[in-house]
Amino acid sequence: MSLPKRVALGTMHGKAAVIAPPLSALGVSVEVPKGLDTDRFGTFTGEVARLGTMEQAARAKARAAVEATGLPVGIASEGAYGPHPAVPFLAIGQELILWHEAATGREVVELLRDDRPVYDQALVSSVEEVEGFLSRIAFPTVAVVVAGEAAARPLAKGLTDTRSVERAVAEALALSDSGRALVTTDMRAHLNPRRMSVIGDLAQRLAARLTCPCPACAAPGWGRLRVEAGLPCGDCGTPTGLIRTEILGCTACGAEAAQPFPGAPIFADPGQCPICNP
Repeated sequence: MSLPKRVALGTMHGKAAVIAPPLSALGVSVEVPKGLDTDRFGTFTGEVARLGTMEQAARAKARAAVEATGLPVGIASEGAYGPHPAVPFLAIGQELILWHEAATGREVVELLRDDRPVYDQALVSSVEEVEGFLSRIAFPTVAVVVAGEAAARPLAKGLTDTRSVERAVAEALALSDSGRALVTTDMRAHLNPRRMSVIGDLAQRLAARLTCPCPACAAPGWGRLRVEAGLPCGDCGTPTGLIRTEILGCTACGAEAAQPFPGAPIFADPGQCPICNP
């Protein structure tokens, strides 16, 4: 089973720059539909709520790209960023890329976590306070979004010069009941080089996976489907919540195979055991 020569990419934020090259190396040309509005499936700045999960939003964009071009495969990526759940004052991001075959509905999905995203925000009470925020986000390489503290929609986004940021902050402060404005990094890929780089790494993973045929049916895309917990305690053997196994598989024929999770130890530390450390 071979790969198609042309596929459609659902994006309006320049992602073809990093997604197309690794697929081109496989002989697959990436085409971006003109005028495709992927913002209708969700925006980082909240004007449009994201359609369901990351995977569902990426699927919607990939399907829209197929509908706009008539090509057999649609590709799309989706990201999510926020405070790190375990480490105070740090941010974390996750990126997903999805390969959707229109005729069969078959999909290949890859995920990648970013532990060092350029994602930040600050509430400021004056224009002067903005300078500290800008200095820590690699501005103007990374663009800025400005909104009122409680505003549902941003006042301005995609700002890449200091004067525009200051004007927007001054306007937001004047409109804000609290006397504060919210300044955030713009997380759209074409305005956040770190995020664009991570999407490129993810595209490399997808391309590598598409070179792996299923051992059962030879369809391209053999790779990780999920992981399973249950690493046994080193003292008593009780299964713990730590990852033990990864399940590789094929989304064309359903074949699966389990193998030890890469880098996982043979046993878990007793400190992670619900019996030894209740």
